[in-house]
Amino acid sequence: MKIRAAVLEEFGQPLVVQELDLGEPRSGEVLVRLVACGVCHTDLYTASGVDPSGYAPCVLGHEGAGIVERVAGDVASLAPGDHVVTLFAPECGECVHCRSGRTNRCVAIRDQQGLGYLPDGTTRLSRGGEPMRHFMGTSTFAEYTVMPEIALARVSPEAPLEGCAPFACGLATGIGAVLYTAGVQPGSTCAVFGCGLVGLGAVIGARLAEADRIIAVDLSERRLESARHHGATDTRIAGDDVVDWIREETGGFGADYTFEATGSVHVMRQAVEAAREAWGLATMVGVAGKGETLDILPRLLITGRRVTGASFGGVKGRTQVPQLVDRWLAGEIDVDSLLSHRLTLDDVNRGFELMEAQDGIRSVIVFE
Repeated sequence: MKIRAAVLEEFGQPLVVQELDLGEPRSGEVLVRLVACGVCHTDLYTASGVDPSGYAPCVLGHEGAGIVERVAGDVASLAPGDHVVTLFAPECGECVHCRSGRTNRCVAIRDQQGLGYLPDGTTRLSRGGEPMRHFMGTSTFAEYTVMPEIALARVSPEAPLEGCAPFACGLATGIGAVLYTAGVQPGSTCAVFGCGLVGLGAVIGARLAEADRIIAVDLSERRLESARHHGATDTRIAGDDVVDWIREETGGFGADYTFEATGSVHVMRQAVEAAREAWGLATMVGVAGKGETLDILPRLLITGRRVTGASFGGVKGRTQVPQLVDRWLAGEIDVDSLLSHRLTLDDVNRGFELMEAQDGIRSVIVFE
């Protein structure tokens, strides 16, 4: 079938919206009609050429939500008409990692996915008869996409798909980092560094976890205002003095849990230093630049602080994304306030511009 999609032709250049061919789903695959797709920093990161694992040409996009159109004969968990959220982090339920119960890092299709192919080592996208690679196993900057069954989460049909899209990456990552990776306990103190969509998700997660105090740190007063709306009890403009301020505010010890959501290694170090002596846990959620390293003084660890990372917030996509969407429907999460711009596919590069200007929280492409 013919589809329109936004293609990354060359690193550092605008995406080009054009017509491509999309093949039928094969064994274990599903055809999805996209209704909405968030414009995420990971897409910009790859388009810029900074991502060492990036490749071109390909169809970008991974924060998608849509409706199942067709399924291959052996697909058992999905049917035409189902509402789904796309998952760059699949959940097969059968690999060694899924069976462990200790991680969401499913390895069933990772190798081919990282190379831009579907599980059988081929692509469904093509142009002029030449294959074109997929992105993160999703390629949702397109009217339609073909994806593995294990990389789609079926969600309530009552949930507007525009609002479901951020649960495919940014929002779920932030919430999950708090609830699933860090396991924040009620009555604790949390500090969140960075109040973009992921950081605001962490603020929301801390509220859902019933943290007693939620400190939000950002360079933008406007984003700090949004953090207060979503549950932050304290806010602070980012700066070199923020670690000392957090310690002063916590009796000299630091926060029980800290979350870094900027991708800056300087801020990552602040998150470690602001974690409480003896049991503080610093969770790294942001993606650092190519070749950057995080320097940590050993005494910070010897005195009890711990450091961990969160891939997709530790969220098990097929199991837990639907649960998070249900919490939105129950009124526990204000998703509408996070959707700042609604764009068409032809405006996809405008979405990148808005992100670089820090204009709004999440731009969403809405398909006709």
